[in-house]
Amino acid sequence: MSQRVLLTGATGFIGRNLGRVLEGAGSKVRCLTRSLEGARARWPERSWVYGDIAVPGTLLTALEGCDCAYYLVHAMGSHHPGWAEEEIRWAQGFAQAAQRLGVKRLIYLGGVAPQGPPSEHLLARLNTGEALRAGPVPCLELRAGMIIGAGSTSWTIVRDLAARLPAMVLPAWLAHRSAPVALDDVLAALQAGLHLELPASIWWDIPGPEALSGTEILLRVAAVLGRKPLLLKVPLVTPRLSSHWIRLVTRADYTVARELVEGLTSDLIPTRPGFWEAAGLAPPMALEVAARRALEAEAGTLSRAGRLAEGLAGWLTPRARDNGAEELGKP
Repeated sequence: MSQRVLLTGATGFIGRNLGRVLEGAGSKVRCLTRSLEGARARWPERSWVYGDIAVPGTLLTALEGCDCAYYLVHAMGSHHPGWAEEEIRWAQGFAQAAQRLGVKRLIYLGGVAPQGPPSEHLLARLNTGEALRAGPVPCLELRAGMIIGAGSTSWTIVRDLAARLPAMVLPAWLAHRSAPVALDDVLAALQAGLHLELPASIWWDIPGPEALSGTEILLRVAAVLGRKPLLLKVPLVTPRLSSHWIRLVTRADYTVARELVEGLTSDLIPTRPGFWEAAGLAPPMALEVAARRALEAEAGTLSRAGRLAEGLAGWLTPRARDNGAEELGKP
């Protein structure tokens, strides 16, 4: 029997991709939006319904008849006073509306808890997950770190730095470790959450196969591109200062990039792994495999100026040997 699903955040990076996966697996997906006309014009093949997370009363029609609802909403970068508390109220209101309409489970994609004090945006994501799990409907919270996939801001930052800089300064915060995970694996985890036994709310980390420092991630992505940039350690460069040169070099949205970089003040290592085995999924793919898939997915999307910049950087950067570089074409 096919699941009836409400997908919030349906126009975002994860939501756009997850909708396709869920529909391919036979689920009946209803996509939530505040802009019906715009969403229908851009994605006419999807089923759209109006609703505003900030106004629970608008969610009743959207949630009616649904077995499960995905909560993929996060106001990263909105810094009006009280925004973090507002996000908690959104989650609480959503959980209450879901109970009222008989929804059987919620699935939320959050972020890995840092080893040290969390940044504002990481704390907001953790608090949102806690609010959903404390609600009346069983909630599965999956926590991911850096997601490797076309359209991911984290991936765009790493990919552009590796492709556009013959030499890189390495701030001390790049020594912190995380477990980057492929977009395809995140989507598989979210889809598997529909069928996982869920008698009560629970959370799991969904890490990639390796814990790597920021420096290691940059070097290995550069190697996939066939490059070996010169590295120079500059320990006094703070995450906030780094966000400014990221703004100059990469295509990433500055506001979002700043939030992500400021969250890298300690290790983002999973403390509750095991979801892949619990859900009967294959082990997550290696960083290099995920990077090649992301590069393939975004092939042909660079602007002319971007291609020229990367071509010049490639001419200036020492070459690295990588079996996949020739297949993808060297920038």
